[in-house]
Order: sequence, then C-alpha cells, then structure tokens
Amino acid sequence: MARLYAGDQLRALRRAAGLNQRAMATRLGLSVSYLSQLESGERPLTAAVSAALARHYPQALAAIEGAEPARRLAALGAALADPALPPLEAEAAARLAVERPEIADRLIALHAAKRAAEERLALAEETLTAGGSTRLPWEAVRDWFHEAGNYIDPLDRAGEARAGDVEAALAAHGVTVRTDPDPESPIARMTGRDLLLNGALPPESRRFQIAHRLAAVALAEPVAAIVAASGLESAEARRLLAVGLANYAAGAILMPYDRFRAEARRLRHDIDQLSRAFGVSFEQACHRLSTLQRPGAEGVPFYFCRVDMAGNITKRHSATRLQFARFGGACPLWHVHEAVAIPDRILVQLAETPDGVRYVSMAKGLVKPSGRFARAPRRYAVVLGCEAGHAADFVYADAVDRAGSATRIGISCRLCPRPDCDQRAFPPADRRISVEPDTRRVVPYRIV
Repeated sequence: MARLYAGDQLRALRRAAGLNQRAMATRLGLSVSYLSQLESGERPLTAAVSAALARHYPQALAAIEGAEPARRLAALGAALADPALPPLEAEAAARLAVERPEIADRLIALHAAKRAAEERLALAEETLTAGGSTRLPWEAVRDWFHEAGNYIDPLDRAGEARAGDVEAALAAHGVTVRTDPDPESPIARMTGRDLLLNGALPPESRRFQIAHRLAAVALAEPVAAIVAASGLESAEARRLLAVGLANYAAGAILMPYDRFRAEARRLRHDIDQLSRAFGVSFEQACHRLSTLQRPGAEGVPFYFCRVDMAGNITKRHSATRLQFARFGGACPLWHVHEAVAIPDRILVQLAETPDGVRYVSMAKGLVKPSGRFARAPRRYAVVLGCEAGHAADFVYADAVDRAGSATRIGISCRLCPRPDCDQRAFPPADRRISVEPDTRRVVPYRIV
C-alpha cells in the first residue's frame, strides 16, 4: 500500500465530528498517541486505519484515497463481517482490497449473492407457512422499498433541494393550508386548492403533511416515472407506492440528507436531540436514519421498524444483516414488545441473532392522541438498532455492557433455528419435531 499522509484531513474530520482526540481514537480503535502522530503527519495511514475509516467515515476516506478504493474497502469489510466466512484481520482485508482488487470484488459479489439467496429462501418459507404466494398490494409496496434499499436517490436529492419553509413553498404552487373544522376529518385531505389538516395534529405531524403535499405536487413527474418502472401489477399497489414515495420525499425535505447525516453523527444518533433540531417527530427521525444509504455518503447502517399493540410489524426496513419476517410477528424476546406497553420510556437491548451477529437497539413506546375522548389514541413502539460494531456512534449503546451476555433473539419462530427457546410459539418451518408424552417441557415438543 502506498504511503499516504493525511494529517490535515484527519484533524479536520475529527473537528467536524465534534470529537477530541481521545474520543476519536476510541472510535477508530487507536491509541491517543498514535492518532496524534497521524494528525501531525509523522505517520502514514496504515491498512488498519483505512479499514477503521471505511467503517465509520466512508465519505471522508473516499476524499482521502479516492472513491472507488474506499467503496471497495467498505463493501469488502461488510462481506468479511459475515460470521459464515473465516475471520480476516482488518489490515489483511485492506491489503487485499488494494493489491488484489479483482479478488476483493469477487468476494463482494459472492457475499451479495449469498445474502440474496438467503432472503429468497426466507421469503419462500414464510410464504408457504402463510398459506399462499399472492402478495397483497401493501406487501408488494413494502417489498419494493426493501428491494430498493429504502433509498431513492432522485427523490432524496430533489427533496433536499426543496428544504426550507414548506408551507410557503406549497403556497407558491397555489395550495393553501387550512385547519379542517370537522372533528371527524381525516388527517389530511385536499378540497380544491386547499389542504385541510386535522386540528388535532401535533406540530411535527402538521409539517410532515404539508411536506408530503409539497412532494406530491412539486415532484409529481419523478414519482410517476418511478411508479411506471416499478413493475407492480395492481393499480392499488401503484397508488400506494406513489403515496409512499411522496412520504419518502417529505422526509428528505424536512431532514435534508447531508445536514441530517452530519448532525446525526455529531449527536451520536440521539433521537430526541435530532427531533428538536429538525422539528420532526421521534418516529420520523428514526425512519429517516434508516434511509441514509446514499452511495459514497452512507450513514450508520440501521434497522428500523414499528410494532403495534398486537405485535404486528407495520413498518420495517433494515440496512443491516438483520432482516424482518414478512409474515407474522417478531421474536417475543425482542424488547420492542415491552416498549409498546411503556410509553415515552426508552429501552435498550443487546441482542444476538442465530448467525452470531450482535445488535444494539433502542425501543420507545409512543402514543398518538386522537384529539377526542370518543376515539382511542394509537399506541405503538418504534425500534432502531445497529450492529454492535457501530456502538461507538450510537449513544444508546452506552446503557449496555457490550462485552456481557446478549438476549438470544430470532427473526420469527417459523424461521428461528434455536432448539432451546422457552418463548417459542411455533416450531421452525424447516425442522422436524419429536413429541415425548412422558417428558414435560415448556414447549410440548423437541426440535430435531
């Protein structure tokens, strides 16, 4: 690897992140003295330092080393983090990416193919156990966003360009915002050139609905083009996708990509602080964090979902190796179920999936008031999590002992291979069971 001195860039990166040398050294896995020597130009970047930068600051590394080497190193690091592959030291991986890029690219492609095959298998198993292969329009749209990586570049950039006073921007398109006097009114509805909003909406929801209408009006052409190319068969699914794309663009308008990503890094993804900084709700900030996957400027890869009181997953996305079940509920050991019953309290969990990957997640129960006694408020919980390797960038990870024992969760009972779980509701779809009438266990069978 060529000797590359980048002291000025490293120092500027640390200061932009709002970190002192000790905090930056901890994040990169270096000693303070070694980081000081790097910043002063006494030492060049090593493969190990480049690997750490690729993990935490891929955009900065791309500026230092060039976009393509940095992209390859980050993708190779993600592939080699798969527990199914033999471990490889960070320095050796960085040397492989630089000295044998064709082999590195092949490993990246093989890992992507493996992940795709695993997802197809899980979908097939879930579909069979759910009793059919026909997807409802809602499921088709949900899967479309999942396959798109929950990042829609043209809408994200167009939304970012329209950040500002959304009500004034909407007025420039001839739409006036008014409060709907009807107490039974929906959240939002168009009447002529008026956008009527339910009077019970909190300020954050009001701003989001205005941004949604602005996106629907100002970005109608790119939304229509994406819908036309989506391949969705039913008219209902295509209409749902158009609504979902306008919602996505609304998030980009209220939380413009570069500014939101930088502030999230600076605050270590403290959701309450992000919500105040951008005037959005707790859920909106969580959802936006799960979309920060712009090539060359990726945020921390998070998974995000919303769970209702019955355990149904009503929103889901994962930029991590953890993938949610498409049918049925989530693992009962997941702390999100407890959070639903405890509004406005943040719960933190260190969990481990059957593949050995550890995650740190934050869950919070939320209540959306209805505005009147006759209609019950909506109660649900949101969860945001990342792999434990990103814990230094996730403030909630400070609340758990990352070296301690982790809760052994699964994706769902039908997909979980653990043979010894006392919380199991169903046996795994691909395993046989043995029933022993004279032996009593928590579950009435043994998985074989």
